[in-house]
Amino acid sequence: MKGLFMRRFRLPLALAASLALALTGCGGGSSGAAKGSCPGGKVRFGVEPFEDAAKLTPAYKTLGKALEAKLGCPVEVQIVQGYSAEVLALQNKKLDMAQFGPLGFVFASQRTGAQPVASFGNPDGSVSTYKAGIWVKKDSPIATVADLKGRTLALSDAGSTSGDALPRYAIRKAGLSESDVKLQYAGGHPQSLLALTYGKADAAEINTQQQATSTSEHQFDAAKYKQIWASDPIPNDPITVAKGLDPAFRAKLVSALTSVSPQDVAKAGAFLDVEPGPLVPVTKQTYQPLFDLAKTLGLTEKNL
Repeated sequence: MKGLFMRRFRLPLALAASLALALTGCGGGSSGAAKGSCPGGKVRFGVEPFEDAAKLTPAYKTLGKALEAKLGCPVEVQIVQGYSAEVLALQNKKLDMAQFGPLGFVFASQRTGAQPVASFGNPDGSVSTYKAGIWVKKDSPIATVADLKGRTLALSDAGSTSGDALPRYAIRKAGLSESDVKLQYAGGHPQSLLALTYGKADAAEINTQQQATSTSEHQFDAAKYKQIWASDPIPNDPITVAKGLDPAFRAKLVSALTSVSPQDVAKAGAFLDVEPGPLVPVTKQTYQPLFDLAKTLGLTEKNL
């Protein structure tokens, strides 16, 4: 094949013109590409692994295929290894769009200039939300966050919005210091719930998304537990675009995202405890409460 491309040959003028036109479409990637065409011939969509990648992959493949049909060019879905890998991929122009957790977006936007364009909507078109929570077993003497003094609290991952930052903020608001509570990072939302289930912790963060998933899988029965704290609503994960994305293609991408059918969004949205609804437009202002939270807690990217 290499030798074939090294041979010198001439194309008929009409064929050459047709080939030139084809190269300006999806996959051209050159400076002469038509405005709004696919960057580099495909759209690379990264998703942070907020759930088991084996579960996320088919759900986001469905969303990717629907988006591909709207855009008219291939969409490559990647469940990345984690926040750092996703940010690095954006910085190195290996991704065109990426979904982050709300707090992760705060730092990703500061470091890479990632811009939020869409999130998961409710059936009425409003931005969907979820809540962080702290739960204990039903017969536990712990009734309030203040009662966690000297107790073990299972959190999910360092830097998680609902699984770390907000529970720590609740501890502060209850008049405790973080050293008053034995904080343990379980390694994920499912693992945090399991730590409580199997008596490895006195309390655990369980957000409404994990609660819904675990309930549907018969791994969580709310009647056997009690919730001692819940956060204010948190806007769901933003889908962001890379800072240098061609403005014409960005507009095309936003239009495609927000016109994908609720049925094609549903599988991915289910992991976020979202009723089948569309993807809806969002802006940086949608996530301002998370920027404020990071400032209040003195959080930096090192906390992720």
